[in-house]
Amino acid sequence: MRKKQKYNRELEPDYLYNNPIVAKFINIVMKAGKKTIAEKVVYGAFENIKKTMEKDPMEIFDAAIRNISPLVELKSKRIGGANYQVPREVRGERRLALAFRWLLIAANAKKGKPMAMKLSEEIMLAAKNEGAAVKKKLDTHRMAEANKAFAHFSW
Repeated sequence: MRKKQKYNRELEPDYLYNNPIVAKFINIVMKAGKKTIAEKVVYGAFENIKKTMEKDPMEIFDAAIRNISPLVELKSKRIGGANYQVPREVRGERRLALAFRWLLIAANAKKGKPMAMKLSEEIMLAAKNEGAAVKKKLDTHRMAEANKAFAHFSW
């Protein structure tokens, strides 16, 4: 049986920065349908970045997403009774989704501060190529490099 066909919906850009990537990020930050709270968190983080770094927060956010986005990932493939971790290239849409997910996980791991503060700190660290989210990307790349011998199984 065929898989259900996936349709790409065009996402409207957010109202403050007029950027569809920020709108997507707000939707991923959102929990239980509370979009206004997610907007307050993301826009609060951007305001904190603006105060701290005195640069355009969109430039910092773009640099952070670029630094977190993985180029390769491991996919498990069963061949002849054995499971192999096969390195595969990551599509653009999934690359963005993984970057958002890792950024949120890294921000949630910090304790004792409001979410906007934690998120802004993690975005600023990622823009400098530091922090937990960038470490996750480097670990993924390192594992893909270690399993490069199984790359011929990717078809």
